Amino acid sequence: MDRIKEVDILLEKAVLVGVNLRNDEHFDYSMEELKNLAEALNVEVAGIVTQNLERITPSHYVGTGKIEEIKNFYDEAQANLVIFNDELSPSQIRNLERDLETKVIDRTMLILDIFGRRAKTSEAQMQVELAQLQYMLPRLVGLHASLSRQGGGTGGGFKNRGAGETKLELDRRKIEDQISKIKKELEHVKEQRETQRKQRRKNAIPVVSIVGYTNAGKSTIMNQLLSKIGQEDHKQVFEKDMLFATLETSVRQIELSDKKTFLLTDTVGFVSKLPHHLVKAFRSTLEEARDADLLLHVVDVSNSEHGFMMDVTNETLKAVGVEGIPTIYVYNKADIANVPYPVISGDNIWISAKQGNGLEELLQMIRQHIFSDYVTCNMLIPYEQGNIVSYLNEYASVFETAYEENGTLLTLELKEADYAKFQQYVIK
Repeated sequence: MDRIKEVDILLEKAVLVGVNLRNDEHFDYSMEELKNLAEALNVEVAGIVTQNLERITPSHYVGTGKIEEIKNFYDEAQANLVIFNDELSPSQIRNLERDLETKVIDRTMLILDIFGRRAKTSEAQMQVELAQLQYMLPRLVGLHASLSRQGGGTGGGFKNRGAGETKLELDRRKIEDQISKIKKELEHVKEQRETQRKQRRKNAIPVVSIVGYTNAGKSTIMNQLLSKIGQEDHKQVFEKDMLFATLETSVRQIELSDKKTFLLTDTVGFVSKLPHHLVKAFRSTLEEARDADLLLHVVDVSNSEHGFMMDVTNETLKAVGVEGIPTIYVYNKADIANVPYPVISGDNIWISAKQGNGLEELLQMIRQHIFSDYVTCNMLIPYEQGNIVSYLNEYASVFETAYEENGTLLTLELKEADYAKFQQYVIK
């Protein structure tokens, strides 16, 4: 089966529709985010229709009396698309398209389409396709409704209805086969990823994972840290002021001036009402954060809804089993928020990644978290053990070297594991 085509909504004009359930305090922001998601696909937003309800209407999502208002607004605006702010059931989409006489898509389809366009690596493309197929499977009936309604032929249209149902079953089988195939391929990728993680654990290289809401500045922080330590430009990751600029997990090795190294990983950004199919599909990618020694939770402090964004991020991490990991909260864009920076308070730091202010302090906080098991001492290494001196020069921070009668005297800082290994050479 061919890769599912994205919903082609380029250069379209849409009416956005949302239901505010029981006076949700984040409803206005949710609608603003829906507008941003639509604009991320070059959709012109003609206007917004909202309704306050105690519960969603099972047949149409909105109250049936609201349909006429949406249709009138749609006609006046000369729109050609209606986008709803929640995931719609197959029957809701069917009923809405019939009564509004236009194409209807929901928030889930919108996000899946953005992910489909942004995915660059084969793994990300497979993950998005899996989510699209799983979303599409229960909605096949709607796609083939016209087939089963065709009349004519013998037996009062029975043959045609049967043909429609046969086509539906064939499509369902094709999709189920494709889902099974992609799952196997992703399982293979997951095994490779797990092998890489085991190797990292064996090498005892600490891992720091950057997590956070989409467009909080995660990629900017990664690039600025790479720049600060003089990493080559080709190791920079893509950054842009838009939702879901990057979907791929980037891993970069950071080597500090004192020879200490750690791996910095950048994960896909989160958003409210992130489709559960997508969370499941990207699970193996998000699990990179589960094995981290430290999380950098990046927050756009200039956004008045940043507290809500932090909650969404924490809930999504919990959903993929990322819990109980030491975390530094990085309040980014402090310059736009007009709050003092760089400022540190416990495990919280306020910075401006774009301006590069606060990065040295952030690196210092990372050091304190992941290199707390380092020991400073003096070692006298016999001259015949020159290989140990070479090892320590490569893997430890040697502050001073002196050549004594009995061997090489080193003043150094090293990992606890190496300290235990060479403890016999330690002198007071």
